[in-house]
Amino acid sequence: MYLLANKINILTKDKVMKTAITTFFLLSISLGFSQKNLHGKTTKLSKQSFVGKATYKTHRSTSFPIDSTTSDEMRKQIEEQMRRAFQRTYTLNFTKSESTYKQQAKLNQPKPQSGTSGVMVMSFGGGGMGDVTYKNLAETRYSNKTDLMGKTFLIKDQLPKYDWVLTGETKNIGTYTAYKATWTREEENRSMSLRDGEMKEENKKETRTTTAWYTLDIPVSNGPGNWWGLPGLILEVHDGRETVVCTEIVLNPSDKVVIEEPKKGKVVTQDKYEELSRKKMREFMERNRSKDGRGIELRIGG
Repeated sequence: MYLLANKINILTKDKVMKTAITTFFLLSISLGFSQKNLHGKTTKLSKQSFVGKATYKTHRSTSFPIDSTTSDEMRKQIEEQMRRAFQRTYTLNFTKSESTYKQQAKLNQPKPQSGTSGVMVMSFGGGGMGDVTYKNLAETRYSNKTDLMGKTFLIKDQLPKYDWVLTGETKNIGTYTAYKATWTREEENRSMSLRDGEMKEENKKETRTTTAWYTLDIPVSNGPGNWWGLPGLILEVHDGRETVVCTEIVLNPSDKVVIEEPKKGKVVTQDKYEELSRKKMREFMERNRSKDGRGIELRIGG
């Protein structure tokens, strides 16, 4: 009934637990039932169709060099500014087969300073205010409208295939029972740095594990960003330095939920967009090449 393109393994010593989870999941799909949002409000789910709105908050830990001559007070100010700059709030509008994920407007968003620390850090990989990610689960594809140094792109590609492992571990998130799933893979991180006029590029391979918590109470194989492929709505994600947590869910809200696929932007695949990102990074580095002691560090994605 749901397209789960991912291979899912259930690791549990207790076969009864496995059967109970599977039975509950099937019943959740086939029957209409009342559900509570994170604050305890009861909402009726239709067995035919329903719409929902979920709010997610993200934060990212940062690690970057700061000149040794910088005072402790200034160092703390810079770290706090960077921490606040990466705190964002997103809205996921979803049905059983489609969704849009977009950052909420934020007034007076702080910007990291570059002059005082001697290092300017920039991140390439989207996630800005104008970005919209559309997912179509029935067709296992997505469209992501994003900006790259002033130019709008529309990334169109197939949804990633996550090899989720369901552990059977549970915890409560609000009023929902959440189940733990993990995905481990080898990946390559790219970064460029410019110090004292010398440009360096690094590609590092590392083993990375993503942990997601999903609820069977909302039987949609969806989640924040490009995350999907589990037997219920993903409420929490821990992926490297980034943490995403759902803070509110409203099912069948009184306000109309609009889900539209973005249309504007130069159409590219994900691989092509990443290639363009690397090219723009190098161009940026060349334009800012100097020997004034100022350092620049650029990263793609996470």
